[in-house]
Amino acid sequence: MRPAYRVAQVRAAERALMATLGEGALMQRAAAGLARRCAVLLRESAGLYGSQVLLLVGSGDNGGDALYAGARLARRGAHVRALLLSQERAHAEGLAALRAAGGRVTDAVPARLDLVVDGIVGIGGHGSLRPDAVRAVAAAALTGAATVAVDVPSGVEADTGAVPGDAVRADLTVTFGCLKPGLVVGPGAERAGLVELVDIGLGPYLAEPDVAVPDAVDVAGRWPRPRPDDDKYSRGVVGIAAGSARYPGAALLAVGAALAGPAGMVRYAGHAADRVRAAYPEVIVTDSVAEAGRVQAWAVGSGLGTDVPAAATLRRVLATDVPVLIDADALTVLARHPEWVRDRVAPTVLTPHDGEFRRLFGPVGEDRLGAARAAAADLRCTVLLKGYRTIVADERGGAYVNPTGTAELATAGSGDVLSGIGAAILAAGVPAAEAAAAAAFVHGLAGRIAAEAGPVSAGRVVDGLRPAVATVLGD
Repeated sequence: MRPAYRVAQVRAAERALMATLGEGALMQRAAAGLARRCAVLLRESAGLYGSQVLLLVGSGDNGGDALYAGARLARRGAHVRALLLSQERAHAEGLAALRAAGGRVTDAVPARLDLVVDGIVGIGGHGSLRPDAVRAVAAAALTGAATVAVDVPSGVEADTGAVPGDAVRADLTVTFGCLKPGLVVGPGAERAGLVELVDIGLGPYLAEPDVAVPDAVDVAGRWPRPRPDDDKYSRGVVGIAAGSARYPGAALLAVGAALAGPAGMVRYAGHAADRVRAAYPEVIVTDSVAEAGRVQAWAVGSGLGTDVPAAATLRRVLATDVPVLIDADALTVLARHPEWVRDRVAPTVLTPHDGEFRRLFGPVGEDRLGAARAAAADLRCTVLLKGYRTIVADERGGAYVNPTGTAELATAGSGDVLSGIGAAILAAGVPAAEAAAAAAFVHGLAGRIAAEAGPVSAGRVVDGLRPAVATVLGD
């Protein structure tokens, strides 16, 4: 699990660590790691010796990191120039080090560059870049050179990933000490490019992380596997209440996804019974939730409709004492009856995209993590907020960010697949937030697998679930 920390937590850790070090030692650690990664990038492209490097330097420590790293590159043969965007507040010692190493100050962006280092604004920056910085960033981008951001891309809010105006689009972000939420959520994650962490010794001084980014090992460690004494019932039975005469495909997608999960049996209840029975003979099919029999978790809502019978189905499912995952049409119904979830004792997982979230809670806004957390606390449930970097938040404030998502999953029926696999994981006994995070992980991986064969459809994502699970489990 990769933790990410808010700016206030990072600042507190830095102060505690600096109290044990000599003056400037922490900046030198950061600059050394930044220079090392820039050197690797240059060797892979133009070569380090004789390469053309531009430092975009703002005020404060972020600019100092860039200047000291530039000095290290200059000593190894790179031609390094610094464009000072705040000359009167440039880091004096860093600038002196650059000049001593043979680097120069420039007042314009050169026409030919091999690397741009973004040291304009650090983790304390807020709001859009100033006009002079915007012009410099735009001119540097026209050269086609790779861009490395120092700690966070300038213009990205480190705590939220919001991009309120113009911002740097980095190919690589070298971040110091720990991940920041803005590198893994919202538009900031897309602006950050590849993110690499440089260890500068903050670890012992960091408190509880703000958000966690799971990896395959984490998902595999929580994924239920059959035991020798298991039967189909002990592995978990998942119920799917989805689909309608108008949208039978939603039922097929949710059921197909559930069959790829760890549960031992799938029961389907709904108006697409004949279609489900024909496609999946191993599924127990009934016409209604009342006839379905005992299950350990429900998925409800995909293609269900929003009429009175659909509302009755949702109400009946929520009246059970088992975990329930609510998706699609059921979220629209729930917007009229939020107390149905707020009053539940058993776990509930909501899986809205931004439009569905708006109907339930209002606009997501720039702080996606904060919005998901507030919604989870309001309804005392787990919220899986879909997006390029899907967020899972629980009612206690814990949060996960999924790293496997892909834009290819923005296709009709993709959410139906997520609801099916998510409910199957719930039925197998995994706690709600962990189940939602695991579902998002394998769903995102299945989307990537599907994309390898061309344009993605939801049916292809279902097909990708089994190889995705096998990859995660190391099988």
